[in-house]
This record gives sequence, structure tokens and C-alpha cells, in this order.
Amino acid sequence: MGDHTSFATMVSMKTVKRLSASVMGCGKKKVWLDPTEMTELGTANSRQNIRRFIKNGLIIKRPSSNVSRSRLRARNAMKRLGRHSGTGKRKGTRNARHPEKAIWMQRQRVLRRLLAKYREAKKIDKHLYHELYCKSKGNVFRNKRILIEFIHKAKSETVREQTLAAAAVTRREKTKALKDRRQNRKDAARLAAESYKQ
Repeated sequence: MGDHTSFATMVSMKTVKRLSASVMGCGKKKVWLDPTEMTELGTANSRQNIRRFIKNGLIIKRPSSNVSRSRLRARNAMKRLGRHSGTGKRKGTRNARHPEKAIWMQRQRVLRRLLAKYREAKKIDKHLYHELYCKSKGNVFRNKRILIEFIHKAKSETVREQTLAAAAVTRREKTKALKDRRQNRKDAARLAAESYKQ
């Protein structure tokens, strides 16, 4: 008779554990039942009763025992400083670990973003923009600093050419005016000589 009672209690405890696990949203292994209140817990045949026992502290959800990440955090901190990344730790080729194409794409995006920004700000015109865009694609500029230096040099060269062109125009005009004056003087002298002969 006693064996039958203990078996019935064990079955009822199984039901209590199953219901408790369902209510608390965890596995049955995580459910802790108060061993001093087994008789009372055996009467729990509904989820409402289970919730009442959970509230009273007769049924508790055990804390999860996860693997500690402290060692991994310490290792990652050291990896950020460059440790644990020697030749013995590498599996892929250099190109597989840091692809050349990704570096190229990153560089092109930086240069093109700068060119677009300068064009928006009217620092360069569309013709210089197109020329520099093509040069960037042709791998002329290794980084942003070199491109900015090239832009400054190109702009100063443009200003110098414009200054020289303006000076040349002025010089041509002065020469032309001087020629005209000489010609006028010659014409005047010729006319004077002809009138004197008459």
C-alpha cells in the first residue's frame, strides 16, 4: 500500500514539475520543489495552483549555470592589442584574412566621397571632378591626403595659367597699341612729306 502511495506521489510530482516548467518557461531540470512541502505540492493539479506556489516560493526556477565568458573577454582584449595572431594562429592566406578587393573598395569609396563633397561645395568644377574620378579609378591616389594635395596643386596651377593668360592678353594689347601708334606716326610723317613736296 505504501509503495502504491509513493508511486502516486512520484507521478503527481512529475505532473507538478511539468506544469511548473510550462508556466515558468524553462525545462523540468530547472524546476526546484520545496522538499518540506511535498504533500501540499502534490495537490497542485492546475496552472493556477502552480502560479500560487511560485508566488509563495515553494516552486523556484533554478538559475542557469552558463560557461563563464571572463576568460574569453580577457583573450579578446589581448587580441585587440595584437596578441595571439602570429603565424601559428593563422588558417587562411593573407588575401583571405583581409581581401585586397575590400581594401580597394574602401579606398575608392573614401576618395569618391571626398570628390563628391568638394564638387557640392563648389571647390572643384565638374571637369576637374571627372578628371580626378578617372585618376582615382586608375590607382593614381594612394589615400585621401595625396588626393587633397593634388587638388590644391591643380587649383593653384589653374590660377597660375589664368594669370599668365591674362598677362599675355594684356601684353598683346599693349604691343598692338604700340604698333598702331608707330604706324600712325609713320603715316603722319609720310603725309607731311608729300604735302611739303607739293
